[in-house]
Amino acid sequence: MIDISLIRSDAKAVEAALDKRGYKADLDCILKLDGDRREIIGRTEGLKAEKNKVSADIPRLKMSGQPVESIFAKMRELGAEIDKNDEALKAVEEKLRMELLCLPNLPDPDVVAGGKENNEVIKVWGNKPEFDFPLKNHVDLCESLRLIDYERGVKLAGNGSWLYTGLGAVMEWALLNYFVKTHIKDGYTFILPPHMLGYECGLGAGQFPKFEDDVYRIDTADGGAARRFLLPTAETALVNIYRGEILQESELPKKLFAYTPCYRKEAGSYRAEERGMIRGHQFDKVEMVQVTTPETSGKAFEELLNKACALVEGLGLHYRLSKLAAGDCSASMARTYDIEVWIPSMGIYKEVSSVSNANDYQARRNMTRYRAADGKIGYVHTLNGSGLATSRIMPAIVEQYQNKDGSVTVPEVLREFVGTDILKRR
Repeated sequence: MIDISLIRSDAKAVEAALDKRGYKADLDCILKLDGDRREIIGRTEGLKAEKNKVSADIPRLKMSGQPVESIFAKMRELGAEIDKNDEALKAVEEKLRMELLCLPNLPDPDVVAGGKENNEVIKVWGNKPEFDFPLKNHVDLCESLRLIDYERGVKLAGNGSWLYTGLGAVMEWALLNYFVKTHIKDGYTFILPPHMLGYECGLGAGQFPKFEDDVYRIDTADGGAARRFLLPTAETALVNIYRGEILQESELPKKLFAYTPCYRKEAGSYRAEERGMIRGHQFDKVEMVQVTTPETSGKAFEELLNKACALVEGLGLHYRLSKLAAGDCSASMARTYDIEVWIPSMGIYKEVSSVSNANDYQARRNMTRYRAADGKIGYVHTLNGSGLATSRIMPAIVEQYQNKDGSVTVPEVLREFVGTDILKRR
């Protein structure tokens, strides 16, 4: 959520920042609601002061034997007016809150304007693999090696689904073990959160109310009053763990990671470039989150980014790192860098990790604050990064590590978990 004081003090600057996203903000409505809110508060405070003054006259009038019925009538009149103002204030504050909740985050000053056409590649790691034999795509490789059963996955759950089987399931679990082992070694706390979350989690993470239709809602016995949904990413849970709390500065940063399946309504199109596991309704991901002070969030961003890059490099996969333009960052994020692996059969790069800084945007929504050493209370910064998502890592591995005989070499860091150096038809 954007700080209302920023809008109040320089609405033009806020509009210009949001315009970098391609978001045309009309802040006049917000400023009017904010003005109405302050006017009602001021008027109500005046009525309360008058009521207190009138009330103070009652003992004196009673002692002097003067009638007080008119005073009580005046107090009732003032009380009714105060109640009326309180109701009006509640309505205005709710409208103002909803308007603010629907605004996306302000991009950082160094983030360029525009969409993905303005994304900047800032690093390329490794060389594109070259093959002296006809290249196979990941779908054919996974089917021939019996790693993935696409047909039965669709039978079980419909399009956008697949079934890991045999060494395919072992490889998936090996990737997760590799990620988990690395994050624990780096001092991050392992979290296994609920997959079914309450509405406030989506609100606090910045996905609701604007993107409510993008998640799988869950019907509950109470008729949906609980408003639960399946998490689209573990970030949604992790950034809400300290919702409504005031942390001590000495506790920060909080370094967390979680493994969960992720549930997404949109699984992409049926284009050739999204065949197989490239986009699906359910996929596995390990997510990293840091909760920091504003002063240390830049350092935390670099740490998360370096960790995600190191995981891909540990797998020996050719990739590139891109800094996203404002319009390509998700609504909650002030900056995002994408790690994109090379998929040889497609001739394109596909994102396997997004590392982002929300600054205080999520913290203002979920009221996560900290008490500094000097006693002052402020909002934390929240950051997240995939570490990593597997549904595109697996295609990248089988394609980049494929051999002439149709087998696939297992990346060295996974061999202790897989139990073999080569995946081949059995």
